[in-house]
Amino acid sequence: MTIILFIIVLAILVFVHELGHFLVAKRSGVRVDEFGIGFPPRLFGFKKGETLYSINLIPFGGFVKIFGENGETGETVPAQISSGGNVARSPLSDSRSFVNQKRRTQALILVAGVLFNFVFGWLLIGGSYTVGSPVSVEGYEGNLIGEPRLLVISVVPESPAAKAGLKVGDEIVSISGGGNTDSDPTIDDVQRIILQAGSVGGSVDLRVKRGGEDTTKAIVPVATGGGENNPVIGIGMDRIGVARMNIFSALYQGFKTSVNMGVVVAVNLFSLILDAVLGRADLSNVAGPVGIAGLVGDAGRLGFTYLMSFTAFISINLAVLNLLPFPALDGGRLVFVAIEAIRRKPVSAKVTAAVNTAGFLLLLVLIAVITWNDIARLL
Repeated sequence: MTIILFIIVLAILVFVHELGHFLVAKRSGVRVDEFGIGFPPRLFGFKKGETLYSINLIPFGGFVKIFGENGETGETVPAQISSGGNVARSPLSDSRSFVNQKRRTQALILVAGVLFNFVFGWLLIGGSYTVGSPVSVEGYEGNLIGEPRLLVISVVPESPAAKAGLKVGDEIVSISGGGNTDSDPTIDDVQRIILQAGSVGGSVDLRVKRGGEDTTKAIVPVATGGGENNPVIGIGMDRIGVARMNIFSALYQGFKTSVNMGVVVAVNLFSLILDAVLGRADLSNVAGPVGIAGLVGDAGRLGFTYLMSFTAFISINLAVLNLLPFPALDGGRLVFVAIEAIRRKPVSAKVTAAVNTAGFLLLLVLIAVITWNDIARLL
């Protein structure tokens, strides 16, 4: 189910991104040869007008094939002879090619996918606030619907909690251990009882609710690097409430959240790139397709509004990532547009194609490395 949910989320986000490029290109009069979800080989497709709409085998991406986007200025077509006997320029090869559009139009087409991803993320966050969005009670000053719940928000692999079967989304109802019992505990209560029980080599009984059913897990805390006086069971917790707003407040708060999220993503991405340049980057902490699929599954188990919020987070991540000035990404193509604007002449089609192909291959290698790290964490 997790894999299916991940593919659905990814397909939606890719569709939104490519739809931005597609609509602005069409609106600008540029010829679009193909609108594809996934990467080839092609599974099936249909042609409407001049555009082929395709579904492809590899689900991790998508594309819009815009005529002239790699610098080609035309294709072999019969020459047109003007009334004066001169050879006229082909309207197909000139007026509708991406490379022959104004630089402003080219930039708008390239940035449209990023803009659509950001707006989509904003609308998802705003929408989650209107139906009731989960928020951390800590520091939240607005009104909440119902009583907050103490939820497991992360489980460390191979930890006592993981071995006992605790999962993200479990609600902690009560805990007992070390001669103490606490119903409706706070985070501090849970940590205190784990510490007391673990310090004497005892276990804790954690009663959790999952899918409307209660179950009790017996867990033996283990010491961490901090020594024997710092026993843990390997979970992250948060007291979560549900906030609901009217549509105007939701859109306003959603926009603020989206901007803040984008800034955080950009700062973290810049930090990662800087570490890579300095030779100290740690890709083991970067989630690839497998890791993100697991996080999507966790969000789905927590509830629909959690899934909406996490999908928004991924969408805004894609927006920021695509703005990087890296070949094959929208940001890299924007660099070419800027260079051409400064030089006042187009970059060679061969150079454009070669650089974008090299960038695409490097991206595939990077994705493969990160995916391998994802798999290694599961082994």
